[in-house]
Amino acid sequence: MVFLNGIFVDKDKAFVSVMDRGFLFGDGVYEVIPVYNRKLLKPIEHLNRLQKSLDSVSIKNPYNESEWLDILIKLMSYSVSDDQSIYLQITRGSDTKRVHTYKDLKPSIYIESNILKTRTKKEVSKGYSAITMKDIRWDRCNIKSTSLLANILYSQEAKKANAEEAILHKNNVITEGSTSNVFLIKNGVLFTHPAGSKILSGITREMVLESAKSINIIVKEEACNLDDIYDCDEVWISSSTRGIIPITKIDDKLLNNGVVGKLWKGVYEDYLQYIKLLKS
Repeated sequence: MVFLNGIFVDKDKAFVSVMDRGFLFGDGVYEVIPVYNRKLLKPIEHLNRLQKSLDSVSIKNPYNESEWLDILIKLMSYSVSDDQSIYLQITRGSDTKRVHTYKDLKPSIYIESNILKTRTKKEVSKGYSAITMKDIRWDRCNIKSTSLLANILYSQEAKKANAEEAILHKNNVITEGSTSNVFLIKNGVLFTHPAGSKILSGITREMVLESAKSINIIVKEEACNLDDIYDCDEVWISSSTRGIIPITKIDDKLLNNGVVGKLWKGVYEDYLQYIKLLKS
């Protein structure tokens, strides 16, 4: 069961017009919200970020906060799983012909929920590999846009290399991953690219920073050079559906002799405690 333009309908019966600007241009925004034990993870923060994306591209929000929560809770109830991943997309809507400019249109809303299979602590603690790639995306990465062709190509290259993620760099500066935020640990200090137009600041990213501060890790939201990533003690990535993932190999070079770092373990445990509270 999915939600499409005001109604709940079977997924195989959900259709949009070929004139929808999301289909024609990728003219829309989206959010992904994890659900644990049928409880939304930081729903207000996700809805606030959705509002920022909508404002950035001048699409009117079709619902208020209370209405959104009612829709999401009802959609969750159709799933057999207690842990879910909700994908919410809003496009500018459908026009009568394909033109680059737009007029006042009725937004199209699509929401689906899928089973969220999280990795065990044992699995995550083995560490993962990543590759680095040049960041060729536009300079409004803080908009959670459905136009994700570049990200798709990066993710596919990582998959071909049997890597967890592609870590991106622009003008020799680490920005973010193709589907994640990136953190570097050097001499006990956590570095991550500052929020702004160069990255999409994730909700889980904020949780990482909060957890790090709570266990007395010094946090610096400062950009790091590409060379820094090969010469640091630990590298992590974070995203809503993956949580906090340790990277132990980058471009075939081992970090910390391929062993997951101690600081990651501390932040990860703090993050798990938050998830356990939702599950209780």
